[in-house]
Amino acid sequence: MRVAAIDCGTNSIRLLIADHDTGRNVLTDVARRVEVVRLGQGVDTTGRLDDEALSRTLDMCREYAEQCRHEQVPAGNVRFVATSATRDASNSEDFVQGVRAAFGELDVTPEVIVGAEEARLGFIGATGALADEGFEGPYLVVDIGGGSTEVVRGTRDVVAGTSLDIGSVRLTERHHRTDPPTQEVIDAARFDIAEALDTAEAEVGLGGVNTVIGLAGSVTTVTAQALGLTSYDPSAIHLADLTVEQYMEACERLILSTRAERAAQPFMHPGRVDVIGAGALIWYELIERARGANGPDLVVTTSERDILDGIALSIVAPDEPEAEDEQSTG
Repeated sequence: MRVAAIDCGTNSIRLLIADHDTGRNVLTDVARRVEVVRLGQGVDTTGRLDDEALSRTLDMCREYAEQCRHEQVPAGNVRFVATSATRDASNSEDFVQGVRAAFGELDVTPEVIVGAEEARLGFIGATGALADEGFEGPYLVVDIGGGSTEVVRGTRDVVAGTSLDIGSVRLTERHHRTDPPTQEVIDAARFDIAEALDTAEAEVGLGGVNTVIGLAGSVTTVTAQALGLTSYDPSAIHLADLTVEQYMEACERLILSTRAERAAQPFMHPGRVDVIGAGALIWYELIERARGANGPDLVVTTSERDILDGIALSIVAPDEPEAEDEQSTG
């Protein structure tokens, strides 16, 4: 069964076309793409989607729709999820209508999902094969996006989760106005992150886990930095064997570097150059807080499987349970 999943966030829009093996409940990639369109440009300040950002995003929607047609994805087997930027925008209906027009006969309506559903889908996508790979639960899954960060805890299913209003684009627009960032800028961003992580501790709990799994572009870029990659290599990044100290050192290098230094890194996507410092700062602070709650034996890793995979699996198993008995997402 061929399915297509689209995740449209604050900074990027991503596409996964995959074949689902019903017997094993696994996905085999046909195509996986990411394009930086910065849909959430200025939303934190204006409360609406910028006209140019909306135009860029809808152009890419038309391109993704053509790829779905080329790969013969059946109508009804495409799920399009929109996250932080469109939740916050007063003109989100313009986006919805534009996506419908782009996909035409494929019958796609973007779902502007709430943070709890975003967190659940990310957890499903990231944790499906972790036990088989030797990573012990309970897991803490952290999805650092452009406008929000989802923090979810569980083992087989979600026990608790929350969506935090911190992300690489949002914090960059609020604070990162110097190159390189001054200590004052870093401290101001760190204050916002600390407040958000206080919420995560209260609503989810950062302790009682064995493995922290980081998702999305900020985390994968930090991982590429830690590995010293000469190009972006998903196979090397996925479930990378790195120590907590290696992650934190890589974060520090990206936080303190100049824009030119970040742009010169061979693994760096051009669309992440100006926001990776803020994303790395979120990841650094989260790791530090989680290690404090769980002790020095905490395992931290990176997954290239994320909300896209969760969206794709939800097409073939829409009634999957959303939470374990202990606590639902919120």
